[in-house]
Amino acid sequence: SGLSQEAGSVEQLSLHCAEGSLEWLYPTGALRLRLAPRLPPTSAAVKGGSPPHITACIKPTGTFRGAQLYLEREGVLELLLPEAPRPRARCFSWLPQEKVALFLQATPHPDISRRIAAFRYELRGDWLARPALPAASTSAEGACRPCNDTEILMAICTSDFVIRGSIRSVSNDAELQESIIGVSATRIHRQKFPLFQAGGQAGRPVGSIRTPLRCGVKPGPGTFLFTGWLHFGEAWLSCAPRYRDFQRIYEGAQRTRQNPCEFPVD
Repeated sequence: SGLSQEAGSVEQLSLHCAEGSLEWLYPTGALRLRLAPRLPPTSAAVKGGSPPHITACIKPTGTFRGAQLYLEREGVLELLLPEAPRPRARCFSWLPQEKVALFLQATPHPDISRRIAAFRYELRGDWLARPALPAASTSAEGACRPCNDTEILMAICTSDFVIRGSIRSVSNDAELQESIIGVSATRIHRQKFPLFQAGGQAGRPVGSIRTPLRCGVKPGPGTFLFTGWLHFGEAWLSCAPRYRDFQRIYEGAQRTRQNPCEFPVD
């Protein structure tokens, strides 16, 4: 609570957890939040790829008031969230040797009405295959590029969900700049949380997967292998090859003993 802070003071905090939330009542002065996630060994970059990055995403609540949030990178401030922002996520990445922090600064108001600056956050190593970040990301270059064979093989081993199925529908949210893909699953290979549940035709599990609107996803026939990540409780697409293409890639990797993990192929 800002009521326990002195006017003009800056409180120092460290965020270590992979995800969590912060709620600041009656914002006064400022909070400086050091980003120091505890990264697992698997957060290293894929062999032969670029140096490992760390990724953070911030999503304000719909009632975010009384402060503005800045990204502090090597002493330079960049505005991430103005006061009363739209409730969409902002993401950014940095190298481990870079110094980054979040600077949450209270905005002056003539009255003392109750304001709450609250947001959820996620901190993690580089999303191994190729992160599918929301359209508001500050570092989502290449998010619409089709995955190559290596990325597909890594995605089936490391993703939060791996679902075989077909596209039921595609709807677009212009305000959030997101496309929502309705998926009917024929087989759930893995899901860390119950994203897909029974309720479709013939009792098949159904669910939705999001991707940036600019990727221009269109509904189409055929069976796909959908992979991706959980992002603030929602499924975000990473790689989605046609299943027959995935079979060819996986069987080829098996023959040369280059598949990074075992996966059931039929």
